[in-house]
Amino acid sequence: MRIVIASDHAGFALKGELKELVRELGHEIEDVGTYSGEKSVDYPDWSAKATERIVSGKADRGILICGTGIGMSIAANKVKGIYAALCCNEFTARVSREHNGSNVLALGSRVIGAELARSITTAWLDSEPLEGRHLVRRQKIMSCEAETHSNSVMAEGGGRIVIIEHPLIQHKLSIVRDKNTSVKDFRDLIQEIAGLMVYEISRNLLLEEIDVETPVCATKAFSLSGKKLAVVPVLRAGLGMVEGILRLIPNAKVGHVGLYRDPDTLQPVDYYCKLPNDIGERDIFILDPMLATGGSASAAIHHVKKRGGRRISLVSLIAAPEGVEKVKADHPEIDIFSASLDSHLNDHGYIVPGLGDAGDRLFGTK
Repeated sequence: MRIVIASDHAGFALKGELKELVRELGHEIEDVGTYSGEKSVDYPDWSAKATERIVSGKADRGILICGTGIGMSIAANKVKGIYAALCCNEFTARVSREHNGSNVLALGSRVIGAELARSITTAWLDSEPLEGRHLVRRQKIMSCEAETHSNSVMAEGGGRIVIIEHPLIQHKLSIVRDKNTSVKDFRDLIQEIAGLMVYEISRNLLLEEIDVETPVCATKAFSLSGKKLAVVPVLRAGLGMVEGILRLIPNAKVGHVGLYRDPDTLQPVDYYCKLPNDIGERDIFILDPMLATGGSASAAIHHVKKRGGRRISLVSLIAAPEGVEKVKADHPEIDIFSASLDSHLNDHGYIVPGLGDAGDRLFGTK
């Protein structure tokens, strides 16, 4: 089993002892810091390093140590997918695994001694989650997490990065990734995913109270507050998302920005831009299914800004970290919505694992 371990300055000495124990028990151990007990450091920084290894799949479980263990456990449990348990004896360590499925053990070096810490760690590493009623309860915890944990991160500059993790979207996205999916099915699914994404990208639209007469009585209801919207696909692949959005927001106006990526330089080349005359008064959703290098998306945002657009969001199906970084560097205030943040770009500028060239797969070209 791959175990990641981290501590602040207060837990540094105990961390050294537990590293040896983990090795003795036959597990791999990765120490991500801190690397000295002399310099005072902030426990959230080291918790973040360890939990990142777990949620990315590079470690199976983690051990976090600070003076009381409280700070580390609180910081770790802010991360989606982390279930940290602060344990003070062998019983709580074992039950935290068997009943609660904890994947992080938090320990307080100033609360328990080294021998007790070794016993707790051994019990925790040797225990596995039980099924039955305990599985049902763990599933309820995960459901609560899915409903309440924010799926957006506020980036520097004010714009958000929102990964939309709804099960229906993720299911359909898995089908469009499949190279054997037909052109017709691919086209239909892109529209369906875009339509489902509308629920998240339109979450902050303002409502106003109105009077409605139902067949039973008069009542109060809510209507969009005169909001003007525009969708702007980046040609050509962005066209595949338009119909799915218009089905739910039929009064939105549609603009177009024509860009293609030079195959040698990977830089965007523009050839067309047509936007509604009142673009400056509208909330704008720029549609670019594949946020790869970010060059085309950034150029499209620039074109819309140059023509008066102000309230702009970027909507993609799949994004690469390089593309997100490029857009945020050029337009830090922009919200980015995507159904997936994939691993990286390959040497040809394609997203990995991605889904290939979205335009070619939409229109059956090579």
